[in-house]
Amino acid sequence: MRWLVGWSSVAARFGTAGAVGAYDDGRTVQPVGSQLLWGDPDPLWAVGDWRPDEIRISTIEGAPTARLAVLGCCGATDEQLRVGLLAARGGALRHLTSWPGGYTAVVQIGRRISVIGDLAGARPVFHTPWAGGTAYATAALPLADLVEAQLDIGHLATLLACPETPEALRDGTPYEGVRRVPPGHALILREGSREITGYEAVASLAVAAPELDPVSAVDGVRDALVDAVRARLTAPRHAPGTLPPDPGPVPGMGPADRRAARGAPVPGIGADLSGGSASGTLALLAAGLPGLPGLPGSLLGPGAEAGERLLAVTFNDLTAHGHEDELERARIIAADPRLHHVVVAGGEEALPYADLGGGPLTDEPAPFLVVAERHRRRLASGSADHFVGGGARQVLDAHPARLADLLMDRRRRHLLRPVAALAKAEGSSGNSLFVPLTVYRAARRLSRTSYRTGLETAADRLPVANRHTPGPGTPLDASLAALAWSRPGPAAHWLTGEALADVSVRLQEAAVRPVSVQRPGEARARAALARYAADHRILEQAAENRSQRLHAPFLDNQVVRAARALPESLRVQPGARGAILRRVLAGAGVHDLPPGWGTPSHATSQATARTGLRAALPELMALFDAPLLADAGLVEARVVRKALRAAADGEPLPLDGLAHLASTELWLRRLVSRRGTCWTGTKAPRRRAVAHGVVPARRSLRA
Repeated sequence: MRWLVGWSSVAARFGTAGAVGAYDDGRTVQPVGSQLLWGDPDPLWAVGDWRPDEIRISTIEGAPTARLAVLGCCGATDEQLRVGLLAARGGALRHLTSWPGGYTAVVQIGRRISVIGDLAGARPVFHTPWAGGTAYATAALPLADLVEAQLDIGHLATLLACPETPEALRDGTPYEGVRRVPPGHALILREGSREITGYEAVASLAVAAPELDPVSAVDGVRDALVDAVRARLTAPRHAPGTLPPDPGPVPGMGPADRRAARGAPVPGIGADLSGGSASGTLALLAAGLPGLPGLPGSLLGPGAEAGERLLAVTFNDLTAHGHEDELERARIIAADPRLHHVVVAGGEEALPYADLGGGPLTDEPAPFLVVAERHRRRLASGSADHFVGGGARQVLDAHPARLADLLMDRRRRHLLRPVAALAKAEGSSGNSLFVPLTVYRAARRLSRTSYRTGLETAADRLPVANRHTPGPGTPLDASLAALAWSRPGPAAHWLTGEALADVSVRLQEAAVRPVSVQRPGEARARAALARYAADHRILEQAAENRSQRLHAPFLDNQVVRAARALPESLRVQPGARGAILRRVLAGAGVHDLPPGWGTPSHATSQATARTGLRAALPELMALFDAPLLADAGLVEARVVRKALRAAADGEPLPLDGLAHLASTELWLRRLVSRRGTCWTGTKAPRRRAVAHGVVPARRSLRA
């Protein structure tokens, strides 16, 4: 895991020797395994296996305390960094978020420190009061170690009850006292005092912003995606570090298979190729842009014929059926001579819930923890720099609540096609005849519901969420549930009444809190993107392979901005994402795409999740025999075990909710069993984030 950390204090001299931080009485403390980027009085460290080219520092001649640190993959030139520093010196922080790539920027102007988060939330910033000032980091766990924080059980309950409701989560984290900077905001520190400020314009609730025409908007997405991919292609190439010795010929295993079994990626650049439109777009763009995706003479074979082609990885789930169309689309795309196609087969060992006992401790819990081993096996066959299509659905697709935005703008005719698609998905039943009217009424109700009323209604309904048995769910049910200011998460069905009641109080408090209210569709879409970005960040940590970097261009600032400029009327059309990416590729010179391009591919995910749950049922029952979640008062172990058995027997329960419960319990156990801290030095914090490794006993979550 890679992160940066620093702090600011009131004192003119906060530490000693310019290399370590200190308390007021001279006790030194510094992060373990760190490299100092700049020293006292406001030090900054980079911690973890950062590559040399991933850390860039720009300064202004004659101004030693005016400097900019950019960590990550940034496509800006040295001159652009210098110009950005000059702009930030005058207060223009948004300028620092306009370069292609995925990175975090930290600016120091005298005693003023500005730490800029991204728009999606994939590269968050955290902060906490410490030693008379404020400490900040790009990971929450190190700050929790620094202040020896306890668990925030109320935040965990809210994360399970309504994960896509930022109004209830606010700026909290699983650790008491450690706060998160919202996406699209920056943390500004002045001699210890802190301020959170937004650098992005917020749309008005009453008047829609002027829309770009569809052609110009799609051209903007194309340019942003091309620049994002090019930023990775033009970065220095990296080969994995020292590898374990090759065991030699193994029956049925080639050199690439043996390398993947040793857990090291291929040198150069690669991409997922799942057969979906997002991963296919990135693979074709990366293979077609100028530059050499691979390294000559790499492990794929000698010379340009193999090493300079993009490595395209397709995962073939041997336990699932019905994804043959995806594999065929991937095979057709991989016929491009610029691609080297590798198919990774996964059996029972790659099912969800496999190897629950292993895996690293991540910064926070996320549902991706139960599928981390599945992703790690796939990514182990990838490249040192690997493109993934994560986030495309949240960035490009229309959230169902955007139908209410269309009604607010009196554009009713644009509802015809999405409503007709929902009616078609319902089949030929008699209920399908009432789908258009049902959806229209729900969208109109949301468009006429104020922010406060919507949250108060959600707060009133949340305490009884565990009294209803969840049904199988249809596309219409999902769309109607999403046409609200807030809705319970799938794990809320198994939380205790006390936990739900306390989360309801949080919603009621949020309803009366003054906020800058956005339009309902736009607000819900941004919340869904922030939730996915946070989960994707945890997946990167949980499925991390040594010497590998995952790149998700759809979560880059410029791509998110370009996608937000897409007209809502274009977004809400069925198959909009596939059509947009088809036009993006056409603008980049790629026209021959396989049949079925852009077809949604989630038919087998539920079946695979149920198969994995059934195979891992004994381990899951043991996990919830005496769960820490029950000790915290969030669930009843008996109820969860009953739900696990029912789901394994085929009952139509929300499997993603059970995955969220299992992931949170797994994360708690890893946290409690952890030893040591992230800090060292004279009298540094000696306790873990959870002092004494004890989850707080059952108590009121309002505290």
